Amino acid sequence: MSYKHSNSHSFGDMLRIVKTLPLQTTQVLRGKYACWKLSRPFHKHRNHLSWNETAAQIIRDQVERTVDDASRSKDINIYKEEVSQPPLTEMDDSILKQIQIATISANKSNITRTEAYLQCYESYPELHWALLAHMVSRNGGWNMSDLKGGLMADLTNTSLKDDIYRMLERCNALIFQDAYPQLQLYIHSKQQGCSYFHLLPKLHVSSFMSFFWNNFWIDRNSALLAVGLIINEQTYIEGRVVQHSYFQKNVFQQSEYKLHHLAHMNQILFPLDKTCSTEIDDNIPTPSPSLVGLVLENFGNIEERINLEKSLYGLLFGYQDILDRVASYATNTTYQGSRSEYWPHIFSPDKETALNSPLESSALLQHEWLLPGQKIYSPVLNNVWFDMPYDPIPQYDWLKDKNVTQFISKPPRPILIEMSHDHRAAIQKTPFAHDIVRGFK
Repeated sequence: MSYKHSNSHSFGDMLRIVKTLPLQTTQVLRGKYACWKLSRPFHKHRNHLSWNETAAQIIRDQVERTVDDASRSKDINIYKEEVSQPPLTEMDDSILKQIQIATISANKSNITRTEAYLQCYESYPELHWALLAHMVSRNGGWNMSDLKGGLMADLTNTSLKDDIYRMLERCNALIFQDAYPQLQLYIHSKQQGCSYFHLLPKLHVSSFMSFFWNNFWIDRNSALLAVGLIINEQTYIEGRVVQHSYFQKNVFQQSEYKLHHLAHMNQILFPLDKTCSTEIDDNIPTPSPSLVGLVLENFGNIEERINLEKSLYGLLFGYQDILDRVASYATNTTYQGSRSEYWPHIFSPDKETALNSPLESSALLQHEWLLPGQKIYSPVLNNVWFDMPYDPIPQYDWLKDKNVTQFISKPPRPILIEMSHDHRAAIQKTPFAHDIVRGFK
């Protein structure tokens, strides 16, 4: 009896999906038109992405020589170069201790890290990467909250949710642990009026970054430094997280993880400030604030991650209107890890008043935008997750292959960047995932 009921339920779910396909196709086409139409106004005020190709080539040569020298000496730990450096001064010791304390304090959670990045950018706006990191870190927190939000909480088992969270959180924490001390070292150098980048090895920063910081201290080319930090951060987590046997087995090779990817976890969104509500025409409303961003198709591919983040840099700093409105959003919108921070008319951090999952699926399939009063549960991050302990982090210099220099190039400025309707379409994929899961239960 229960078997027949299950089959009937599955057939009903599939029939409901089939009936919505024409609507889905129409909305996809309208979404593409919306993306094209809403992206065009941003193109009017393009910023020149300053790039010093001569300096970039010098750094490429320095990186290649460093790899060749290490290979000849068979020195597996390039950090040993610090042995030949002169003894530390009292100021050196003081700066290192201050950075260590500040990093530990700010590395408590995704919330504290995200805020720390913004503080760096607001105090030193030449540190472009800090604003980019702030916005990407917000996206990381939203993805973590999704695991226990209204649409995704019942898509997988508790163990896999914990592992996905552990993977996302570890990436977030490791990038911060490596990059934030570099930002702080620059800040101390500015305050003291002289370079302290000889301390980078003491902070276990890859020798790769010393070339970028030494150049930045003289040239102040923000784009070149940002590219260096992008390459560094993605390579830093590649061996420590993405290729780690635990996460390969328990996350990336799990079929249910792909259901999360089917939804909107692969979209990197930059909300714009809430000063206006844009409409394409009467038939294609766009929620406020509007969103710009790009899609990461394959998180497991380091080349794609690096190129995607370089494009995000070009998106953020290549269009003046976007830079102004994203910075305004970041400054004026308190970050707590809930998607209600950018679309409060669709998402709610209050579970009691939000729709439950079956009703969300039905409502999302029937309407392009939810009806007034209908909201999806998107919790505050610290209310649903707690800090997790980590295994000791291996200290080694990732710089082993000089082919990494291929990524040292000027960031592109993407064209199709408006994401409001694409994001709505991605949210609408989630009911399909629910139906797939229910069909196998």
